[in-house]
Amino acid sequence: MTEDRVDLHVHSSKSSDGDFSPFHLIKLAKDRGLRAISISDHDTVEAYPEALEWGLKLGVEVIPSVELTTLHDGREFHCLLPFVHWESKDLKKILGHISRAREEEARARVARLQELGFEISWEEVRKASKSAPPLGVTIAQVLIAKGREQKIAALEKYCQEENRIFAPYIFYKDYFLEDKPAYVPKRTVGLVDVLDLVSRDGAVPVLAHPGAYFEQATREDLLVLKERGLVGLEVYSSYHDREQTALYKTLAEEIGFVATAGSDFHGRIKPHIPFGFIKEGTYRMVEELKRRRR
Repeated sequence: MTEDRVDLHVHSSKSSDGDFSPFHLIKLAKDRGLRAISISDHDTVEAYPEALEWGLKLGVEVIPSVELTTLHDGREFHCLLPFVHWESKDLKKILGHISRAREEEARARVARLQELGFEISWEEVRKASKSAPPLGVTIAQVLIAKGREQKIAALEKYCQEENRIFAPYIFYKDYFLEDKPAYVPKRTVGLVDVLDLVSRDGAVPVLAHPGAYFEQATREDLLVLKERGLVGLEVYSSYHDREQTALYKTLAEEIGFVATAGSDFHGRIKPHIPFGFIKEGTYRMVEELKRRRR
């Protein structure tokens, strides 16, 4: 039934790459008949308590969460924390560490791009990312916007109409991945180091989009993470094709994870992901996550 639908992974304007305010997200959820949503911004809980207040006013359950940027086995893994106590001191310490590390990483990326001859300043990037830690795609957006305005030859590829939708991600893959011209080592926390800590703060840790190109979580990864406190696996995601969805659904069942659904809705930076398009999310997932809380 539509009134039981949920989306456990959406981003607000408090993320550096999100567009919609907490109010507008909750209004969209109300209009589309979703029973619950989880605003999971990148490394920030700035959407709260505003989101909770609008949820109560509009009659949509809002599940506090955040999307932590972490490392595991040399790869970037994103961890969702539904039901986390967003005001906790331990969470604030983790977010402070991640924010400082992400800013160092972003500054280093900007410096590499400058060395490559791109005209971009740290002030431009900071302004574009608002109060959240600057993401690689945010840096890419700043450059691509300049490329369109100034007809910069080195950015022509990313300004072509056929690349418009995915341009920031194409640039990210061309410049920021390992062995690419503007690559810098990741500077953030280890996933296994934070799992136990965040669980004590009410969170039910869920691995976001395990099949994403930068994660590619294996069965071995998931077994290790399960032992360290991972509870859920985002099986239904805009990152996954049919085969990946089937694979992670099977692994969730075999290993004992709660299978969750999240669109990873952002807005303009991901125009191919409309709000509410993930149909597999049901309130049963929320109930199962609640049962797994410490």
